Amino acid sequence: MADLRLALLLTAVSPAVGGVLVRGEKGTAKSTIVRALAGLLPEVAVVRGCRFACDPAAPDPQCPDGPHAPDSPHYRRPSALVELPVGATEDRVVGTLDIQRALADGVKAYEPGLLAGAHRGVLYVDEVNLLPDHLVDLLLDAAAMGRAHVERDGVSVKHAARFLLVGTMNPEEGEPRPQLVDRFGLVVNVAAPRDAKDRAEVVRRRLAYEAGPDAFAARFAGDERELAARIVAARERLPHVALPDAELDRIARVCLAYGVDGMRADIVVARCAVALAAWHGRDTVTAEDVRDAARLALPHRRRRDPLDPPGTDEEKLDEALAEADAQQREEESRQDGDGPDSDSGPDSDSGPDPDSGPDSGGGPDPDDDPPPGGGPGNGGSAPDDRGPAPRQSEGGAGPDDRDPARPRTDAAPEPDNPAGAAAGAQAPAGAAYRTRTLSIARRGTGGHTGKRSPAYARRGRVIGSRVPQGKLAGAPHLPATLRAALHRRGGRGEGSVVHPRDLREAVHVGREANLVLFVVDASGSMAARKRMTIVKTAVLSLLRDAYQRRDRIGMITFRGHEADQVLPPTSSHEVGVMRLASLRTGGRTPLAAGLRTAAATITTERRRDPRRRPLLIVVTDGRATSGPDPVSVAPALAGVPTVVVDCETGPIRLHLAGRLATALGADLMPLDALEAGAGTHPVRKAA
Repeated sequence: MADLRLALLLTAVSPAVGGVLVRGEKGTAKSTIVRALAGLLPEVAVVRGCRFACDPAAPDPQCPDGPHAPDSPHYRRPSALVELPVGATEDRVVGTLDIQRALADGVKAYEPGLLAGAHRGVLYVDEVNLLPDHLVDLLLDAAAMGRAHVERDGVSVKHAARFLLVGTMNPEEGEPRPQLVDRFGLVVNVAAPRDAKDRAEVVRRRLAYEAGPDAFAARFAGDERELAARIVAARERLPHVALPDAELDRIARVCLAYGVDGMRADIVVARCAVALAAWHGRDTVTAEDVRDAARLALPHRRRRDPLDPPGTDEEKLDEALAEADAQQREEESRQDGDGPDSDSGPDSDSGPDPDSGPDSGGGPDPDDDPPPGGGPGNGGSAPDDRGPAPRQSEGGAGPDDRDPARPRTDAAPEPDNPAGAAAGAQAPAGAAYRTRTLSIARRGTGGHTGKRSPAYARRGRVIGSRVPQGKLAGAPHLPATLRAALHRRGGRGEGSVVHPRDLREAVHVGREANLVLFVVDASGSMAARKRMTIVKTAVLSLLRDAYQRRDRIGMITFRGHEADQVLPPTSSHEVGVMRLASLRTGGRTPLAAGLRTAAATITTERRRDPRRRPLLIVVTDGRATSGPDPVSVAPALAGVPTVVVDCETGPIRLHLAGRLATALGADLMPLDALEAGAGTHPVRKAA
């Protein structure tokens, strides 16, 4: 909590730092501490009648309600705290044309959005990881530029939008895109206290607040006034804080050693270090300020692959800081010497330089971890597009464990329990590759914005018009509106007036996100001849594709005599990668149990979220050596868009996956056909 408190105070001192993203599990008071920040901010003077909160001392020359005279009447009010809900629409965020007034009165009226309301205050986004990507882009662009630019519905408006952007999220519900996390200046991880005394004090204060809110607030009013005064003093000192060249060089070295991309990290660390110096009452940035700023601004910028597990990696940051210090000492030592050979000649009394060894940053450290060689989820290198690993033919050595009384569909050329599989062998995944896009052919209702299946949406290609259900939800369709008005007047166009009942809205087609449910065969036959490595690589590649398309994912595996829901439907794709990496193989093949579990999972998710369509991906060779015939379970999955990925390999093939696909009405795709290159693959059956 100390880091969160400091990060929020620094953004209050210098909004140019770029906002704060708070990551923490449920019940850690993220929202409470963010809402408390607004009460510490100083009051602001606002031009009376201005909907955009212009400062009378420096009004925005482009204010839509302006221009404001220097002596315009004004008043003072507390800094605003505007909360943006997850279900907000784009027109509510940036503002839009007042279409009802435009059609009824013939005037172009602009209705401001939440960005205008948050100007010179705090914009708080709870569950920012669940916010649609295009809305997050709007927020972060406005926070970075200090202005909102609206170009929609025939309206072109620019207005000031300088605010403290604070987002909170629960990592269990999924990670936002790394590109978006990078746009936040500071990222802080919070957790519930682990000390019993601290937890007891939290409960004690909560009970005291519930017993008497006014008395509780009065108890801490003095501390709040002191913090508010300190923020004002730090803001006044901020323009006069000096950032020495030596500390600026240290910032650049730390960012290079830490391996960040781009220049945003350097700028944020510099701004944060200046704010730290101002907060502590200093006029010059120190090395300690740079170290603290780097700890808040850098850790979240080091992630290379979108499915790498998140974390601050404090140890790596300490190494980067130590390497930067060593480089700076080495450079200072060279500058203090008499010449290039003053400390390196054979007669030098200085001896070997302690900072010139492997730990100084000048060369590789023999004690460093070797570069990883596998894919994400098994400690590997960044994935590439090389495709799946080469396949090897699989022999049929070993006894077959099928029941002699079962149909011939249970037969297979390789053993179902090779050596080592009985104990639950764990195969690594290879480097992920770019897959073909599996999508549902039929259009959905667009309940969840994404990039997978076609759906009716609020944005995208216009394909027609319709009468709005209640208030206009999307953009107006002007030609259809005029046609409706002319039709109402019997085709007489002269002097025709458009009434609100003539209004038509545009129908857009875009893309939606789906629930991608994986059913993976983890039986002993999958462990033969490294087949599971190939399968894991394919599933890992599909997981990455689901992440990029903003899908929810779930995973079911089957082996032995039962199926296991190893990953309930979630938006946390990183958890899916970890569950895949720990997946073990061995035992018989209860394919029917896996399908039954998938049917139950889809039924539950449909009750929970009827607008999200499922896409079932079954990864199997079609063998079933335990339980009933999987064909008997097919009716339970009727109407579910399904793809059967056939992972059968070897010189002898039984084509049992094709039999399963026929029973499910599913599309059949060989494992080696998943790699990108053939474009989108629409799944015919629609829910």
